[in-house]
Formats: sequence, C-alpha cells, structure tokens
Amino acid sequence: MRFPPQCLVSWVLSGVVGAAIMASAQGDDGSPAESVRPNLVFVLSDQHSSDMLGCYGNPDIVTPNFDRLARQGVRFKHCISNSPVCTPYRGILLTGQHPLYCGAMQNDLQIFPGTGNYLGEVLRDSGYRMGYFGKWHLYGGDRVRPVPPGPFRYGFDHEFLTNNCTLLFDSSRAYFWDEAGQKQLYGDWEPTAQTRQATDFIEKHSERPFALFLSWHPPHNWGREHEGYLAPEDCLELYDPEKLHLRPNVEDSPSVRLKYQGHMAMVTSLDSAFGQIMETLAERGLTENTLVIFTADHGDMLMSYGWPNNKGRAEHGSCRVPLLVRFPGRLEPRVSDLLVGSLDLMPTILGLLGLAVPETCQGHNLAEAICEQRDDEIESQPLFFLPADWRGIYTRRYTYSFSVNTDSSHHKRLSDNLLFDRQEDPWEQKNLYELPAHEDLRRTLHAMTLGWMKKFGDTGFSFQSLLEQVVRDEDWDSVSISPQY
Repeated sequence: MRFPPQCLVSWVLSGVVGAAIMASAQGDDGSPAESVRPNLVFVLSDQHSSDMLGCYGNPDIVTPNFDRLARQGVRFKHCISNSPVCTPYRGILLTGQHPLYCGAMQNDLQIFPGTGNYLGEVLRDSGYRMGYFGKWHLYGGDRVRPVPPGPFRYGFDHEFLTNNCTLLFDSSRAYFWDEAGQKQLYGDWEPTAQTRQATDFIEKHSERPFALFLSWHPPHNWGREHEGYLAPEDCLELYDPEKLHLRPNVEDSPSVRLKYQGHMAMVTSLDSAFGQIMETLAERGLTENTLVIFTADHGDMLMSYGWPNNKGRAEHGSCRVPLLVRFPGRLEPRVSDLLVGSLDLMPTILGLLGLAVPETCQGHNLAEAICEQRDDEIESQPLFFLPADWRGIYTRRYTYSFSVNTDSSHHKRLSDNLLFDRQEDPWEQKNLYELPAHEDLRRTLHAMTLGWMKKFGDTGFSFQSLLEQVVRDEDWDSVSISPQY
C-alpha cells in the first residue's frame, strides 16, 4: 500500500476525493495516477531557529503566513538538524544519507553522484516536474559558478535557477545563473525574486504533478550593515530594537539588539514571500492536493553565550529548526512531540507522497507515525559536526555532546562537552557535563551517542582523516581543513 492506511482512510473520508477518483488512484503500473498524485512544495530558509517564528512562541516576530500554516497543519516541536551547517544539511536532505556516505561533511563539498536514489531523482522518475530555485551550496569549493545541467543537479532536471551560494541579497547585487550559464541580476530583494520564479513555476506546471523546492538564503547574516543582518526597510521599521525580547542566554547590548532586529525583519520578509506561494496555490486550486513543508537548514546562535559562530553547535539555537507540514485531508492540524531529524526528511516526504523509499536512505520514514500521531516513535536524534570533531544526541529532554578529538588543532571558544536538561533549563544555561550528580545520565546518553555512531560506521576519526575519504582531487585547492561554518 503506497499511502499509510490511516492517511488513506482520512483522505477518502474527508471528502477531498470521491469514490470515482479513489478508483483511479493507481495507474496500470501500480503507481499513483497523475490525477490524484499530490504536488510537493518544500520551502527552506537558512540559519533560522525554531524560536524565530510567532507560532513557536516568539512574542515579537511578525509571521502571520507561517503562523497560519502552523494552524492548518502539523507543527513539530522537535525538528533537529542532525549536522547543523548549510552543506551537510543539504547533502543529507537530498540523499537521505549521513555525510560519511554522501560526502557533504562541511560547506563547499560536493555530494557523491546519485544512482537514481536521491530525493530529486526519485521524484523526477516518478513523473514529477522538478523545480529548484535559490541557494544550492552543493557544487564544490568554487561558489561563483553555475551548476551545469546533468548529474550535479541530482534530479532537478526541468527548471533550475540558483546562484549556488552567495551572500548578496540586495536588489542591486543579488543574482542567479540562467539556463545558458549567464549571470542575471534579480533586480529585487533576493527571496522576493526567487519566490516570483517559484510562483511562475507553479503556474506553468499546475496541470500536472510538480515538486517545487525553494531555498531562501535569509535570515542568514550578510554584509556589514545592521551588524550583518540587513533587511528591507519596511520590514526593519516593524521592530524597535529597544523593545525586543532577547534570548535569556544572550548578553544585552545595542549591537546585539540590531542583530535581532535585522534577523527578525528578514524572517518577516520571508513570511510575506511565503504568503505569495500559498496565494498562488489557492488561485490555481491546488491547496487541497499539495503537501507543503516549511523548515530550515539549521539555526542561528544569535550571540548566545557570546559565541560569534552562528551554527555547527549542539545547543538548540543551532540545531533546532521549525518544521511545519500541511497536507489537507491527510494530516490533522496539531502540535507534535515527534522527534524528526534532517536524516528523516527524505524518506518521510516520499512516504507521505506514497512513493517507495530507496534502501539507501538511512533515516526513518515517519509518514505513518505522523498520520497515526505516534509521537513517541523516535527516542533520540543524532547530532554531529564532523569538522569540529564532536558528536552528540538530542532527546525530548536532554541535549548531550562530547569532543572525540581533544588534541584537535581547532581551538573552540566553547566546550563541546555538553549536557543540558532542557526541561529544567530550557535555554541551556547550566552545563551538567562535569557534575558528579549527573554522571549516570551522562554515561547513558554517551552510550546512546555511540550507538548512533556505530549505526553510521563513525569511529570518531579526526576530520582530516575523514576528509581524505570524500574530497575529489580537483576540489582540494578550495577545501579548508579547518571547520567551515
């Protein structure tokens, strides 16, 4: 059965499809017929922690469209970026594999060629029209070059417009590479222009199943203005820096408040763009048969603990991201405690769409668990950032990590030996790692972490040793041995 039983039953009983459509739900080859096959809209922001949306409890941020999506779908309280840095996340998302298997261990590394088993390839081969717009960050060390048609697009063969990876978001400099490999200026705030390309794709392909991926770069920090978090003026004007609520683990200062103002303003600009996506789906009559997902690649520490690096950490400001899933008639709107990791996204998306999950996927297909509201399905999620030589684990209550290479030449301003009880200490301000009273708990979480490492064949080798296994000869000149955040 291609749809989990409870999903299929609720779909039919909801009245979204009738008996006649149900009778034709499968084609001659057993695959879902095009007339009922759901569309997919997957929207991704960059460096966006879950606490930076109104629906996750932020009292200041203006996000009416994301909040509406949360009310109409499932809002996941615990979505974890297993390796919370840009390229590792994207490699995991599109391959369903740990970086040791797909190669995306740090920024600016290519993932290994697909063999028909990557997310875009499976969707393409299942009859979907594929569209990808925005940040890519999967084409090797040189960011300023177009991604040629062929295997390095990993199945996104129909419409593919990207700048690979750039930190130029303003209307005068933001650009993309067209299909002829020529650089074209957007002439608009980058996510606004990328969203326009995405809505054009929806309108063009509304008569057949499509899979749209829209990858915005904001609210990632960029430029120099506003402490690196510049946003459109009309969005900045919505926020008074002096009145913003900062995270409790942040030391207050005027410069930090400017960061928060700019970051929140960028999120609001994305919210407006997301509203355009949903409006286009409604205008085309597609809202009832489209799986819509919004999430982020990793969080932003936003100066928590005074830490200048934004990501690559086990703390939830870095690893916990929003996940909103809307699928009318299939998923009942609610808030879910299910632990979902980036490794689970590819198999779960395919499961929700009724497609077979390749055996190469190393995460869990959580489609049935989501439909049946089995929120205790997953006990823990692995955490790791291989270049910084730490591994860890996230449970509903605890965050744990440890350094696997204490002799690493990479000096970290913060310890990687962490143990937080988020139930008692929700902003992770008290590290319990060295406290004798918590030694038994630390041993238990350490054993669980080692279990995850064993699953992936991760023996805790130094990053340099791991890097030699995955970097192509032609990319060495562009690859740094030091962690790239």
